[in-house]
Amino acid sequence: MRIGLICLVLGYALSQFYRAFLPVLTPDLRADLGATPDDLALASGLWFIVFAAMQIPVGAALDRIGPRRTTGLLFALGGAGGAALLALAQTPLHVTLAMMLIAVGCSPVLMASYFILARMYPPAAFGTLAGLVIGLGTFGNIAGSAPLAWAATAFGWRATLWGVAAVTLVIAALLMATIKDPPREAGGARGSVLDLLRIPALWPILALMFVNYAPAAAIRGLWAGPYTSDVLGGDQRLIGMVTLVMGLAMIAGSFAYGPMERLFGTRKWVIFLGNLGGALGCIAFWLFDIRALVPAAALFALIGFCGASFPLIAAHARAYFPAHLTGRGVTLVNLFGIGGVGAAQLASGPVFGLAQGAGDGAYVILFGLFGLLLLAGLAAYLMSRDRTD
Repeated sequence: MRIGLICLVLGYALSQFYRAFLPVLTPDLRADLGATPDDLALASGLWFIVFAAMQIPVGAALDRIGPRRTTGLLFALGGAGGAALLALAQTPLHVTLAMMLIAVGCSPVLMASYFILARMYPPAAFGTLAGLVIGLGTFGNIAGSAPLAWAATAFGWRATLWGVAAVTLVIAALLMATIKDPPREAGGARGSVLDLLRIPALWPILALMFVNYAPAAAIRGLWAGPYTSDVLGGDQRLIGMVTLVMGLAMIAGSFAYGPMERLFGTRKWVIFLGNLGGALGCIAFWLFDIRALVPAAALFALIGFCGASFPLIAAHARAYFPAHLTGRGVTLVNLFGIGGVGAAQLASGPVFGLAQGAGDGAYVILFGLFGLLLLAGLAAYLMSRDRTD
């Protein structure tokens, strides 16, 4: 089981790479395909929407046929196939279609690992182990920053993507070979996502989950690139360095939230205060019209660190799941988290267009709105009940 989890972490690292690599390729896609920031916002947003929509069938598949076939087959067909399609892209539409296919491939990877953790390990360890998976997997986010910028410069962006497609196919084969499906729940109890939605305690948690990851993912996965280019005057290498700093902060946050839960003896208030810090970081761009490299990078790091509370929020929700609905439960949480990112990314393009009367100040207005969105989720989360295992 441990070898299978290691391979799932590798798969999740590629999933993180795929959701975050477009900013670094912004100059190449603009020059070769005529892709605008709005085009990339659409492609990135649809990645998250498709990923979120896949959580319902993925949850059912995890409970019914197990994580091995669910993950291995989808990762091969969607992940590797989508990367190959992107390497062949000739128009912005091809980029969008490729990102949607990649989303299908990546959709089961993290949830398969959470399914195994929830079924095979003590409940008290779930938050920390889930954070460990995300923390290690987020190194794929790092690969989508400065290393990708170097590879695209050295080999060309198309050749680099063909290499990524090959790596994805190899990892899919490893997943099929190493994952062991946990034993099924005794008694044959059945149910659906609707049974989970009838649990009132989950709703405040899901409300925060809907907005928790949106600012960090949208900025790291899309807007940090154009912002660094247009506002800071940076080239592809500087974009790579800025996104690298933010990616490292997201990894640090993933490792930090679990131990903080044990240190302070609370999930709710660790989650609340962490996300409040992320909201204030976003709003600071708006209030102070940040246009200098060092404060901008520092705020990006703060937003990334604070936005890494996903595994602890998932642990808070997981405490309310019936055992036979574990797969549907973890994927429901992920649906809200990733769906919120997709909705925010799709909305961010039109919002940015409306704000362009402010010139390059449109970026800081957009970041401020991300912060207000997160504050709204925190207001709902105040009604949640604190619960630890």
